Amino acid sequence: MDFLNNLFGDLNSVLWGVFVLIPLLCGTGIFYTVKLRFVQVRLFPTALRFLFNNATLFGKRADQTGMSSFQALATAVAAQVGTGNVAGAATAIVAGGPGALFWLWVAAFFGMATIFAEAVLAQVYRVTGENDRVVGGPAFYISLGLGPKFKPMAIFFSAVAIITMGCMGSLVQSNTVSQALNHAFDIPLLASGIGVAILSGVVMFGGMGRLASVTEKLVPFMAGLYLVGGSYVLACHYDQIIPAFDLIFTAAFNPEAVGGGALGLTVAKAMQFGVARGLFSNEAGMGTTPHAHAVAKVEHPAEQGLVAIFGVFTTVLIVTFTVLVILVTGVMDFDTTGIALTQKAYSVGLGSAGVGFVAICLFFFAYSTIIGWYFFSEQNVRYLFHGRGIFVYRVIVCAFLVLGAVTHVNLVWTLSDFFNGIMVIPNVIALVLLHKVVGNSLKDFEVKLKKAKLN
Repeated sequence: MDFLNNLFGDLNSVLWGVFVLIPLLCGTGIFYTVKLRFVQVRLFPTALRFLFNNATLFGKRADQTGMSSFQALATAVAAQVGTGNVAGAATAIVAGGPGALFWLWVAAFFGMATIFAEAVLAQVYRVTGENDRVVGGPAFYISLGLGPKFKPMAIFFSAVAIITMGCMGSLVQSNTVSQALNHAFDIPLLASGIGVAILSGVVMFGGMGRLASVTEKLVPFMAGLYLVGGSYVLACHYDQIIPAFDLIFTAAFNPEAVGGGALGLTVAKAMQFGVARGLFSNEAGMGTTPHAHAVAKVEHPAEQGLVAIFGVFTTVLIVTFTVLVILVTGVMDFDTTGIALTQKAYSVGLGSAGVGFVAICLFFFAYSTIIGWYFFSEQNVRYLFHGRGIFVYRVIVCAFLVLGAVTHVNLVWTLSDFFNGIMVIPNVIALVLLHKVVGNSLKDFEVKLKKAKLN
């Protein structure tokens, strides 16, 4: 086990390092930002209008024919806002210094253009099958958009997605939440695992309609809860907010000036950990969220592309609050890291309730990721097996949730990072090769938007 953990750990260092996925994902984001003429800035007001016109906690019940634009966004955000936004943010600033947050913002800005492209392609190449069931995602736009020669690449993506998001993802998320609940409330690990499996199973076996109904309520609640808690801590330490931002910007370009030299912090490290964590937390370019955006009931693919931008925005907001709370409370010591550092910060801000608050938020974040990733992986089961084996797959995922709660999953975390990484490659290849489809879709949308304003 140690050998495999070390082997895949070394592979991850290369894969998620400065020479493979970081330039690949950042390059794609920069390419689309330029090609689409900064769509994330130009059409941001339009995106806001579409978002709030569709936003409701009690939208029309979704079914196999699709869900509303807001429900699709909520499902995507359910997966994007995971434990990595709490633990990963803390890890990034310990490894790369406070300046890592600045580079995370930069990665997120370009990631908005990438996720716009993913959502557009998911809409363009979605498929309506038996009983009017709508499915879509990278496997579909790879095989349908690029042709039969690329079908093996689509199959590869689907197989990896099923293993990564449905199985290994369930293991690690269940383990994270069970450990947090055990630490905060002394709840037995097995009890947490069974509870998470039951709650997840209720949604999984309820189909797309139940999933959409849960995510449209859960996502605004859990994000709001975390941001309210963070706002309270920041308000209690308001005099440290400006110094915290000053530290972030200074450390981004000159870590030595804030004492980072003795710790070996450099601009390159700040960039590496900030960009890597940013890409990993908002999932832009990873090929996960297109599964949700594919089933949105919208009038134009670009409409959902604009709405998808807010998934990245939400993750950035939560990560930023996490880092600010850590900095203003003064708990950062470069020894404590991950969830422990975040809990330590909230314990200073909220007193004895801090550990419990973080544990509850982690539960919601992990639970939302489980059901979101399950939906994404189910779309790939439908692609590979044409709708067969769904019931069996749901049972397997629930079993992995129970198993994950009582298992040491260091190797699974390492494998999950590795397979998440290799999912990126076929997806980015398709994004680049299908850039004309995205560009033409946006042009068509802007022409129609202009006509609508004139009328």
